[in-house]
Amino acid sequence: MPASPLHRVAVLVLEGAKPLDVGIPAQVFTTRASMPYEVRVCGAAPGLVAGGDGLAYHVGHGLSALGWADIVFVPGYRHPDQEDPPPAVVAALVGAHERGARLAAISTGAFALAATGLLDGRRATTHWHYTRALAARYPLVQVDENVLFVDEGTVLTSAGAASGIDLCLHILRGDLGVAASNHAARRLVAAPYRSGGQAQYVPRSVPEPLGERFADTREWALYRLGEPLTLDLLARQAGVSARTFSRRFVEETGYTPMQWVMRARLDLARELLERSERGVEQIAADVGLGTGANLRLHFQRILGTTPSEYRRTFTRGEYGE
Repeated sequence: MPASPLHRVAVLVLEGAKPLDVGIPAQVFTTRASMPYEVRVCGAAPGLVAGGDGLAYHVGHGLSALGWADIVFVPGYRHPDQEDPPPAVVAALVGAHERGARLAAISTGAFALAATGLLDGRRATTHWHYTRALAARYPLVQVDENVLFVDEGTVLTSAGAASGIDLCLHILRGDLGVAASNHAARRLVAAPYRSGGQAQYVPRSVPEPLGERFADTREWALYRLGEPLTLDLLARQAGVSARTFSRRFVEETGYTPMQWVMRARLDLARELLERSERGVEQIAADVGLGTGANLRLHFQRILGTTPSEYRRTFTRGEYGE
């Protein structure tokens, strides 16, 4: 017999749902003797739901499951930045929240929660590829691109698919305690708790530009990251005033010139940590950050980890800081 009290979990499968995102909460919270949860997989209506990546889902429940659930998971789905979920889905999510249910999004499921307005004025995250799109589409949401998940009490969001495991284990820790969470982690062959944020897994932390006006200046800077780079120097290279350069650079990249330089330096530092045995002090000097302490500071602030943790994660060897 499952332990008591029973927690009711609904997994809401929207059109274009990503298979891993759907499977994570369904598997973590699946009904078993050691887990006091009952899971129902639902959609906008019972029946077939077209999914992403070549899969479809046959769900046994419609939106009434959201009125039954204590926790509602919204897995990620394809093209979340193109249109909101159907009005009936949005209304059902709001209704579930008003009845006291927790709403938890995995990856791009955050867009569905944002469409309800429940994320307005709150921190949230999503897959790193979509953080800028989420911020642009829902400007009242405080998008945090550097974390694996965000817990705002009754609304929770997580980054890419694997971070859905982190979010589920976090919920388990809160509901049942550390022992139950660790037991589930062992069953999943997952880390009970991962240090660091999703920024450390982003291929490049320098954003893709939205325009190419200063492409030559960016390329010039990338070859001189170990040298002193100032706003005035970059503006002179671009042939415009510092004020004009700064304004238009933000329009192109979403970052100020010096924020962009810092992220470029961290990208280079990441590459050197992965591919070389240089110490942290030498790498800091090579990328223009001066000291190991400065490198560690910005690594933690932007990537949510330390150079040594990053090196252990992405290389076979272990090298101390």
